[in-house]
Amino acid sequence: MKEEHKKERTKGQTLIDLFIGFLRVGFFGFGGGPSSIPLMYKEAVDKYGWTTSEEFGDILAIGNTLPGPIGVKVGGYIGYKQGGILGVITAVGAEVIPVAIIMIIVLTSLASIRDQAWVQGITYAVVPVVAVMLGSLTWQFTSKAEDALGWPITIGLIVFSAIMLEVVGIHPAILIASLILFALLKPQKKGSE
Repeated sequence: MKEEHKKERTKGQTLIDLFIGFLRVGFFGFGGGPSSIPLMYKEAVDKYGWTTSEEFGDILAIGNTLPGPIGVKVGGYIGYKQGGILGVITAVGAEVIPVAIIMIIVLTSLASIRDQAWVQGITYAVVPVVAVMLGSLTWQFTSKAEDALGWPITIGLIVFSAIMLEVVGIHPAILIASLILFALLKPQKKGSE
């Protein structure tokens, strides 16, 4: 169905879809990158089929090793893949414009309302939703890693990553680059050659 949907789209409709998809991410991605990643996944993989789940994981892995906000990098890549330079401008613009407008509005009025209980309540109410979305996405990626590596290696890499990030304090980009290097250099299983 996604492939048929993709083939029937004109360049103009693709740009409209990019704009709408990333506009939703921009409006509802409270908390920045971590909370917007599941939204981007939903739009790019599930709704429009712009990329596969595996490719989305690769985009995140590589994007996290580069400087700058992850949403802009993912939006830029997917926009370029779907619509060239105009696609990049559309996707990134749609994601950034709502955030910029909201920040201007919020920051100009924040001083007078930040101590209001309802403002703090909104912030606290969003946190559990973001946690569930991130947990769901984490489980999807963990399941895919298990399919490729098996449970012992997957769990070992998760534990190793947690220790390196939380105990040692290594920068996530260094860890991601190291894990990519590990994946490239690890011995192949005899059945997969």
